[in-house]
Amino acid sequence: MTTVANKSSNAISDIFGTGKVLIGMIHCPAFPGAPRYAGGGVDAIYDACMRDAEALVEGGMHGLIIENHGDIPFSKPEDIGHDTPAFMSVVTDRINRAFGVPVGVNVLANAPIPAFAVAMAGGARFIRVNQWANAYVANEGFMEGRAGEAMRYRSLLRADHIKVFADSHVKHGSHAIVADRSIEELTRDLAFFDADVIIATGQRTGNAATIEEIEDIGSAMHLPVLVGSGATKQNIVEILKRTSGAIVASSLKEDGVWWNPVDIERVRAFRAAAEPALKA
Repeated sequence: MTTVANKSSNAISDIFGTGKVLIGMIHCPAFPGAPRYAGGGVDAIYDACMRDAEALVEGGMHGLIIENHGDIPFSKPEDIGHDTPAFMSVVTDRINRAFGVPVGVNVLANAPIPAFAVAMAGGARFIRVNQWANAYVANEGFMEGRAGEAMRYRSLLRADHIKVFADSHVKHGSHAIVADRSIEELTRDLAFFDADVIIATGQRTGNAATIEEIEDIGSAMHLPVLVGSGATKQNIVEILKRTSGAIVASSLKEDGVWWNPVDIERVRAFRAAAEPALKA
């Protein structure tokens, strides 16, 4: 394990008060302004997010991430309007006040500056960023890491308490542009650019990262590692043996489909399956 940046603390234990965590995902329905928004006002959107949050927390999740996953197709960071962070700030604030667990924010696609603004406004403890350093070709086109401008914006907000959870070898894209560099090298770049937690993902939403990739990422640097997709009650023990936790979404939804509501019985079953590894 390589020390790449001067970080003596562990963001997972600092935020959650424990060494291994399960983080549930709030997939917000489409907000006004997004193509899939069906009309009818914002109260139904906020209510759906609150119901999912309640089921995830009551079912045993240690924390939550709020994400504008309903806003498909996603805009590039420079094309995201004022509406998205405004709506997400309201959701984040309501969930943060209601449930008493640490909350994070992911603004798609790859928009850490709006995410920092939402986190600051809504009381979130961390943001997730899909491409923090380097670059890749995503569904939205060419996507660059935005660590430099994002960290300067965080400093402007006096928001150093908001931590960065950054994906390594991010899903939903091609990495041919950095194919001459190993996953270990790309992971060390995230640590060098002051990420606090590294996330291992599969190829797309709900797809699991391989055990080999998780181990490669974990051995590359000294930061905590989470698995960011594909965690199920069948594989969570093996994941927790190698990481500090998992971000869980699809497997906790009705019928295991990401756009469905959270199923509290699935959450409880997932937490029960993970319990032996959480206690180890």
